[in-house]
Amino acid sequence: MKIGSPKEVFAGEARVAMTPDSALQLQKLGHECFVETGAGTVAGFADEAYTAAGVTVVADEAALFAAVDVIAKVRAPSDDEARMLTPAQTLISFFNPAGNTELLELCKEQGATVMAMEMVPRISRAQKMDALSSMANIAGYRAVIEAGNNFGRFFTGQITAAGKVPPAKVLVVGAGVAGLAAIGAATSLGAITYAFDVRPEVAEQVESMGAQFVYLDFEEAQKDGAETGGYASVSSPEFREAQLAKFREIAPDIDIVITTALIPNRDAPKLWLADMVASMKRGSVIIDLAAERGGNVEGTVPDEKVMTDNGVTIIGYTDFPSRMAAQASSLYSTNIRHLLADLTPGKDGVINHNMEDDVIRSATVTRGGEITFPPPPLKIKAIAAQKPKEKVKELTHEEKRAVEIAAFKKQTRNQVGLLVIGAVLLLGVGLVAPASFMQHFIVFVLSVFIGFQVIWNVSHSLHTPLMAVTNAISSIIILGAVMQIGSGSWIVIVLGALSVFMAGINIFGGFLVTRRMLAMFQKS
Repeated sequence: MKIGSPKEVFAGEARVAMTPDSALQLQKLGHECFVETGAGTVAGFADEAYTAAGVTVVADEAALFAAVDVIAKVRAPSDDEARMLTPAQTLISFFNPAGNTELLELCKEQGATVMAMEMVPRISRAQKMDALSSMANIAGYRAVIEAGNNFGRFFTGQITAAGKVPPAKVLVVGAGVAGLAAIGAATSLGAITYAFDVRPEVAEQVESMGAQFVYLDFEEAQKDGAETGGYASVSSPEFREAQLAKFREIAPDIDIVITTALIPNRDAPKLWLADMVASMKRGSVIIDLAAERGGNVEGTVPDEKVMTDNGVTIIGYTDFPSRMAAQASSLYSTNIRHLLADLTPGKDGVINHNMEDDVIRSATVTRGGEITFPPPPLKIKAIAAQKPKEKVKELTHEEKRAVEIAAFKKQTRNQVGLLVIGAVLLLGVGLVAPASFMQHFIVFVLSVFIGFQVIWNVSHSLHTPLMAVTNAISSIIILGAVMQIGSGSWIVIVLGALSVFMAGINIFGGFLVTRRMLAMFQKS
């Protein structure tokens, strides 16, 4: 089978659907590879690199379309490109079938098979072909880089001789693939990061990455990720109002907002309204990753950077993956390669377009002169979502005080009980033991009791730093041993000397260990 990638004609698009490395892998599957001259130049892949990889470089787009069986693109085809398709050809690209109805009709009239990469379902078997996730991962990371480029301060907090620099506060709206990538980049730069999503099951993922999940005081039965294909679903008007109210509450305190919220086959929901933008501090930055679908932010202009009257920068670039074209092309071409491997399961390299396969059926939007979009429901569930952790109710000051008093009373009762038991035992021993024995026995019991109370009430994490201090309790042993060394019995003298020696090791060794440990945290 002959597979070709033309040069992208969409303005500003720097990616390419076939790289020299992916072409080598496709050739191992028995396919022939073609690219239009200059197709990978902007992404950093020269024609010579393709030639060295065994790829045929053709002079123009028309020659490429005429020579191949499968056309692999990044962006949806232009009308002129669509008219070059034939019934025997398969086109694989991003397509946006819900928003490109006229182009969908044109491809149907041409009789070509069209597969939309954004329609690949989010099921476990299809993760290797999930180009939306690949590109969203890059977009989320790049969004933080763009935010930092337009933000006038550090992300991380610093204390310098010139003064204190507070950390930036970043809010990520939407905790999908792009959102999680943005969270990871923001937290790694040292920012205080918050995240919100209408799917409460993602809270654990957000918190595991070091961000704080923004909860709403609102109960609504949301469809989980398995029922919605791994995407967010449409919220009720009441939920939306609670969501907007929460955003209005936190907007004045946020320095950087990154919005990533999208609902499949719909325009992007408006989540960050004009009044929220107006309440933000001068110098704040908003990155709207949903700009291509209308934007999540009021005031977003696609492909432009806008400065509001109150000094807030709104960035609506739609080419974040293209700004990292080499990496994006490598990932996207790998997604294409895996899809082609599923389309050609046989060793002969012939396409077997199995419409009973969930992945192939979902991605196919036109075939045999018919529009096959939207696809039927999946026969298997999407990637299962974890149930959210129950939100722990925060106690009021009065409730905390009541808990502390109850704990104190319980501890007091336990201690009084132990003292009573100890007194009874001492009284019993005193009735039968001589007075000389009782003097030493009482000192021993009190030493054990005091040592237990001191050590037991110290937090486990502080045991090692406090070793030198707590080991000083051993001085009680030294005092007793020194007093006994003057005894006339040689056995008592030997035991007293051994006690002094061992207690000295315990005391001075503790100080030495603590000193060495503190030295590990000192800068040279």
